[in-house]
Amino acid sequence: MRGLFRDVKTELWRSYHWQIQNRIKTKEELKRYIRLTPEEEEGIDKTYSLYPMAITPYYLSLIDPEDPQDPIRLQAVPRAVEVDEKVQALGEPDPFKEEGSIPGLTHRYPDRVLFTLTTFCAVYCRHCMRKRIFQEGERARTKEEIDRFVEYLKSREEVREVLLSGGEPLSVSNEKLNYVLSKIREVSHVEVIRIGTRLPVLAPQRFFDDELLGILERHSPIWINTHFNHPREITEESAEAVERLLRHGVPVNNQTVLLKGVNDNPEVVLKLMRELLRIKVRPVYLFHCDPVKGAVHFRTSLEKGLEIMEYLRGKISGMGIPTYAVDLPGGKGKVPVSPNYIVKREGQTYLFRSPLDGFVEYTICDAEAP
Repeated sequence: MRGLFRDVKTELWRSYHWQIQNRIKTKEELKRYIRLTPEEEEGIDKTYSLYPMAITPYYLSLIDPEDPQDPIRLQAVPRAVEVDEKVQALGEPDPFKEEGSIPGLTHRYPDRVLFTLTTFCAVYCRHCMRKRIFQEGERARTKEEIDRFVEYLKSREEVREVLLSGGEPLSVSNEKLNYVLSKIREVSHVEVIRIGTRLPVLAPQRFFDDELLGILERHSPIWINTHFNHPREITEESAEAVERLLRHGVPVNNQTVLLKGVNDNPEVVLKLMRELLRIKVRPVYLFHCDPVKGAVHFRTSLEKGLEIMEYLRGKISGMGIPTYAVDLPGGKGKVPVSPNYIVKREGQTYLFRSPLDGFVEYTICDAEAP
């Protein structure tokens, strides 16, 4: 799978630190591996100070260097459209009103809170919902900021769940990760910790570290939410990363984002869901692309998402069908969007449209009726 990096020694390729230290961050570096299109060259130049580029060698190796419309390439390489006047006029930097009085803390739902542990990412995905943080520089929360967050947790007994996000929360040192997890575990009413990470996709070598896996296991129950968008992102390395997490008692769920040109194709999404189940990752969400400034060119229609959901039904088991959802602007929460299979109702008799073709009448008997 190394492609462009086939000459790199195995011990280096399997090193997370080597992957991070050798991220491709300039146009000149990238041109050593890919023949850039004029739009990409212009995009890298124009987004440099606003939405900078960084790509791990591993993720770059998944790109077809001869295909400008490669789905991995579209997610990783800047294009001029990101700063086009029409694109910049749409969306908001923070459409979900995540920023509050405590840096990094979002408390939208009563029973759970989100804490962004860092602004650093292994790869700066061009569709990122927090694209605004690209401009903040790469830094992790300080001990003082973490302690302030934990004090907030202690004061809110209704909070049962904490989501650590970023940036990339698992990019912090093992020492800092252990510190924040230990402090959260001191809060008796917090039952579950979730970590939102794209490292199984962008740099799965992070999970080849037994010390990291031991930390996650020690602070169980911890759940990983990751973010595979295309079946080509599922590799031997990513499967190994997932297997290592599972063997240490850490379940892995997936949240795919529907992206124009990347995965807005029913057959591609079906293949992705099948591949996720094969490596023992549970598909949870298919998110409609968020109205984020600088990323709205990735948005599809809601009808496209519904078309994909209808296509999945009957072709894969229920555990492989995610919930199609829209995250409402203004911090109003996530809502599911589903195809309607009820055609009409007469009394207690319903006419259903079958996902296997045709129509079926279904009658509720008196004992079942409310």
